[in-house]
Amino acid sequence: MSVSCAQEKQTLKGETEWQKEQNANFKDATKSPLKDKDRKTFTGLDFYKFDSTYVIKAVLKRTPDSKWFNMKTTTNEVTKERVYGVLNFELKGESHQLNVYQGQELMETNDFRDYLFLPFLDDTNGEGSYAGGRYVDLTIPEGDEIIVDFNTAYNPYCVYNEKYSCPIVPRVNYISTKVEAGMKAFEK
Repeated sequence: MSVSCAQEKQTLKGETEWQKEQNANFKDATKSPLKDKDRKTFTGLDFYKFDSTYVIKAVLKRTPDSKWFNMKTTTNEVTKERVYGVLNFELKGESHQLNVYQGQELMETNDFRDYLFLPFLDDTNGEGSYAGGRYVDLTIPEGDEIIVDFNTAYNPYCVYNEKYSCPIVPRVNYISTKVEAGMKAFEK
């Protein structure tokens, strides 16, 4: 009779591939923003149920002459950003707009040359999602339409560990509706 010492591999929680990938990254000590003590008991992040109504097509109005500014963060650091454009879209039958940002430092690296940053606030903040808002990662589109999947909205890393410096969502990026998609608030 043989006894196996191998641990059973835990199935990652998550309804979508993106959710499973997030949970894998948070469990991985080399990628996780979690503190060691929190990672030891980590079983998965809490997400809203995937909802295709939160995958929207937005019209991007570029703002090529926008000025660089210092975006405040949760620490004394600042990031040099500019409004790359304004996203106009419909959600739940209402029109909304959000600024989408481009980071000066990031656009100088090959991996992030086409990266756009969409921080936003909504009516779930503090009541289901993180009070300080969430982020969505986007890529510069070829034309003037861009797909925004709010199901991939995630919390800033400073939610999990104060050693991270996270951009503070500009108040102008508040939309007056509940975005019940993406990551929920983190419960330690």
